[in-house]
Amino acid sequence: MRRERERVEAMAEWCNTEVVLSVVGGKWKLLIIRYLLLGTHRFGALRQAMPTVTQRMLTRQLRELEEDGLVSRKVYAEVPPKVEYTLTEVGESLRDIIGQLDTWGSWYRELRTPPARDDEQSTSDS
Repeated sequence: MRRERERVEAMAEWCNTEVVLSVVGGKWKLLIIRYLLLGTHRFGALRQAMPTVTQRMLTRQLRELEEDGLVSRKVYAEVPPKVEYTLTEVGESLRDIIGQLDTWGSWYRELRTPPARDDEQSTSDS
């Protein structure tokens, strides 16, 4: 059974971080937004860009982003149906934040990656 998300209006006013996490939290939402920052995409293209996400989860995350006003969904009257996803102005407002998170992720990866040992370095140089 799916748990209902708490409405933004019901969240404590003193904790805006809770609002942010409610809207963009989860494993896939920031990645979806990151891909949509590159332009409009169809469902299949998003699925290919994130091959480990299930179809059900991607659909759910896209619906939540649409409900929260970050993504717009355009359905074309074609057979087979064609659906495109685009960021709204609210979604676009996350561009700089996602860029900063990407920079932090790169820095953190380097921080956590152990330096190459001398014997590994000399082996790879040969």
